[in-house]
Amino acid sequence: METITLTTDRLHLRPLEAADADAVHAACQDPEIPRWTTVPSPYTRQHAADFTGRTGPAGWREDTQYTFGVFTRDTGALVGSMGLVRLAQLAAPDHQAELGYWTAKEQRGKGFTVEAGRAVCGWAFASLGVERLEWYAEAGNEASRAVALKLGFVMEGTIRSRILHGGTRRDAWTGSLLPSDWGLETATAYLPYGK
Repeated sequence: METITLTTDRLHLRPLEAADADAVHAACQDPEIPRWTTVPSPYTRQHAADFTGRTGPAGWREDTQYTFGVFTRDTGALVGSMGLVRLAQLAAPDHQAELGYWTAKEQRGKGFTVEAGRAVCGWAFASLGVERLEWYAEAGNEASRAVALKLGFVMEGTIRSRILHGGTRRDAWTGSLLPSDWGLETATAYLPYGK
């Protein structure tokens, strides 16, 4: 897919570039990011260079993941990373993807991640034809869950042994967001259980 950019009132979302490696490396030194995500620990400068210069661009090119760097519009500071993964399911008939994100420590608590999430989810529904967005986080990740809830994700429960992290299987919380949760139509009819 051709890369795109998204803009909100306070944010600019664009594919990460090699020049972003230093900012990504600095942000991922916060132990909370590797604690709750798949970011390697310790997170080296080479990890950041690979993510911004190779893995991220390849995801767009190969339609395997669409990763955005989230930046403030006023100063250009890195807020975090947000993207859609498991894009193989975007093909008919599934039309599903998973939303993932992390936020730099100094940017938390400002509503930036929810603002970016609204832009990415809206793009997924309107431009990609996504009919179900999924969210997963290790059980106990209250901050990620709070963002998902503010975006309108409906919590669906706990999946046992869903995440392999640090050589240990861990339970995950899961939720979903449907276009209808935002008052949008979909190409495929949905018949909820019991209706």
